[in-house]
Amino acid sequence: MESPIPLPVEHAIRKLGRDISLARRRRHISQASLAERMGASLSTVRRMETGDVRVPIHFFARALHVFGEIRALERLLDTAHDEIGLALMDERLPKRVRSKGGGSSGAL
Repeated sequence: MESPIPLPVEHAIRKLGRDISLARRRRHISQASLAERMGASLSTVRRMETGDVRVPIHFFARALHVFGEIRALERLLDTAHDEIGLALMDERLPKRVRSKGGGSSGAL
């Protein structure tokens, strides 16, 4: 049995669908034209714009690509700027590092 979709996830997908619809209309692109550019069916675009959580993420990515916004998807969880992940890693760093012998300072 499939687990229920958390409400924040559902809200985020619905918002993304509304935003895609608005971006499409502002660009004067029909749903049919967007579907063609995405390589998707018209019904997929309609479902995506209504926030149907069953639409695969690659269709949202394709829409972002059509709108020139695919970089936004690339930056969603940028690990170089993941403050929580970096903080957790820093907590595990040793308090000091000892030389393994040979008197080398370890400097490059």
